[in-house]
Amino acid sequence: MSTMRGAGAYGRGAGAYARVGVESGVMSATPHQLIVMLFDGAQGAIRAARIHMQAGNIAEKGKSISKALDIVNNGLLAALDTEKGGEIAERLGSLYDYVSRLLLVANLHNDQESLDQAEKLLDDIASAWREIGGAGVQG
Repeated sequence: MSTMRGAGAYGRGAGAYARVGVESGVMSATPHQLIVMLFDGAQGAIRAARIHMQAGNIAEKGKSISKALDIVNNGLLAALDTEKGGEIAERLGSLYDYVSRLLLVANLHNDQESLDQAEKLLDDIASAWREIGGAGVQG
């Protein structure tokens, strides 16, 4: 019995340590790095959703898709500045709206193709975003 309590305490401790690491990373990140972290989080949630979808774990699939939607809508979309970003920001906004619709369809109909398409679009945008950051660091 004490072994079980020890394992639980270890899990809580490891979780707390991970949260501190993530919080420290966020606190020291540049705005560009924060956006990269949002992309990473959304893509990770979509990968988890795919695994849960394939395993037939509907509740966990829904949680993962909800997490991805939250990141896209309240992170990536909310971070757009249409005044400074102009047409590019508007087009990204439309793309994020489309990704959100794909995620909703994937969740509602267990549609892996929609999930794949959402992941591919986010991956394409994230790759471009990372390249912009790399160019900025070197230049």
